[in-house]
Amino acid sequence: MSVALKKTPLARVKDEFGGKDKLVDKIVGVLDSGDESRDDLRKRLLGVSNTKLIRLHGVATKTKAAGGHDKLATETAEKLGRAKDKDYVAKLGTLSNGRLLDLQSTVKAPKAAAAKPAKAAKPAAKPTAKSTSAKKA
Repeated sequence: MSVALKKTPLARVKDEFGGKDKLVDKIVGVLDSGDESRDDLRKRLLGVSNTKLIRLHGVATKTKAAGGHDKLATETAEKLGRAKDKDYVAKLGTLSNGRLLDLQSTVKAPKAAAAKPAKAAKPAAKPTAKSTSAKKA
């Protein structure tokens, strides 16, 4: 019996991206660096572990595919059924991209009320003679 071995993060980075430098360049291209310059961000990311870089690349690409942070927050609120609650959407906007993606992946889509036909209510059972006589005693 052979056990399938899981690749190490270093092996994954080399196979999937061609090296740490190329992975960092892809992440810098996708991420919004904010106030920090791209060169400083690149230098900082070169010191990060390969596992964190792989996770960061996945989060950044999913966020970009969703349309950005603000759109991701509104989509998450819609999935939760609270899109009209502006304060809640604003609170979701303060969360990180990773947390929003995790929250969105764990939420199931709200079920429509019309999807299931309503069951007819069962008529109440009539009390039997035994049960009424037992209550009197």
